[in-house]
Amino acid sequence: MNTIPSIFNQHKVSYTVLGGSESPQKILMPVTCVVLCRNGKHFRTRVLENILQKGFEKVICVSTVSEKKAADSFARQFPAVQFLVAQERVPQGELLNIAFSEAGTDYVLVVQEDMCMDKVSFNAALASRLMKKGQFCIAPRLFSSGSTKVPVVFSPSAKKSVFTVESDFSFSDGQPTLYPADYAGFYDREKFILLGGIDYTISSGYWQKVDFFFRAWLWGETVSVASGFEFSYAESVPEEDQTVDISYLRFYLKNLLPVFSTDHARIPPLSYFAFKSRSSCGFVESFKQFKDAVRWTEKNQYRFKADAVSIIENWGK
Repeated sequence: MNTIPSIFNQHKVSYTVLGGSESPQKILMPVTCVVLCRNGKHFRTRVLENILQKGFEKVICVSTVSEKKAADSFARQFPAVQFLVAQERVPQGELLNIAFSEAGTDYVLVVQEDMCMDKVSFNAALASRLMKKGQFCIAPRLFSSGSTKVPVVFSPSAKKSVFTVESDFSFSDGQPTLYPADYAGFYDREKFILLGGIDYTISSGYWQKVDFFFRAWLWGETVSVASGFEFSYAESVPEEDQTVDISYLRFYLKNLLPVFSTDHARIPPLSYFAFKSRSSCGFVESFKQFKDAVRWTEKNQYRFKADAVSIIENWGK
């Protein structure tokens, strides 16, 4: 397994930039809209038309190599949209790293393209209200086709020393959530970058997301759900693969082992044995991964404002 990245976008995914030769015709807010694509080419024209009407300073459409041909065509049709096409298959979290590096504005709205086929209610007034909250990330309320509610509140929990994430459909304005569903949310770009972005050494898309947002909470940032900020899926909501595998072990090392005391965090040497009991790797590889996590935690020790135990015990209080 690769060494834990120490800076934002350390893994340079090769990507092609298409379009973006013109500025949007009307700019009403200093926000970049990042559209994450996942095989929705059949309604992308409608999606981009809806988004361009809202007055974003910049629109970025990001996808993987399988969409290169489609992106060429859309770039000619929408010269005010910048299309980023990764040259390798990577989880959406790594596509976000690329998009945030290209965004340029202080704030970024992230949406899945199947959330923008019909009505896009986001506007400059809402953007202004969200900016004033001063948060790292604000998550929207989500609906699936037919106005069915989608879980939008996710809470970290531990049962018999096993980490789990619980979900809930109901919420109140400003209620904390571990992460925004499907990455959809309103982000402070600088904070995203200072948090180091998505860890490419975690191969699971789900554990990439949990790792990034749990780190945000450990480092003193917050994520909450806002009323009046919502999107609806045009199709069924995709299922996430939450398999506990080697990706979970990297999350466990970086987020669950550090212990916070006074003003910094450290990984106690004896916690290696707790990690080894969960690892399917041999002694040499397990010890190598543990030492890598110790070095990473030492490098970032003063970024921590809490540890996993205090986050979980005080969640929602």
